[in-house]
Amino acid sequence: MAVTNQPGRFEPSDFQTGLFNCCDDCGTCCYGFFCYWCLGCSIASDMGECCLCGTTSSIRSVYRTRYNIKGSMFEDFMLYNCFCSPCATCQLKRDIDLRKEQGIF
Repeated sequence: MAVTNQPGRFEPSDFQTGLFNCCDDCGTCCYGFFCYWCLGCSIASDMGECCLCGTTSSIRSVYRTRYNIKGSMFEDFMLYNCFCSPCATCQLKRDIDLRKEQGIF
């Protein structure tokens, strides 16, 4: 039998919630709205990074790479700098929390 996939490799996936699915976790949404920088620090802490990195596109890129999530650095940059950084930050936190619940973070 021929091996068609490398062991330990998995197909790219999407984030577990959409960019605008704030109602999936109202607590995170409110946290991001009322204390955006605190939410960023929480994400950075989860990722083992400096608190100042939590609200940047680079932390999203690192996370996507770690969990093989579809996207690009350019898309991350555009989300954080031209579109809706609070939405992107909340989406990232929701995904981290879901992965913690699933035991895969």
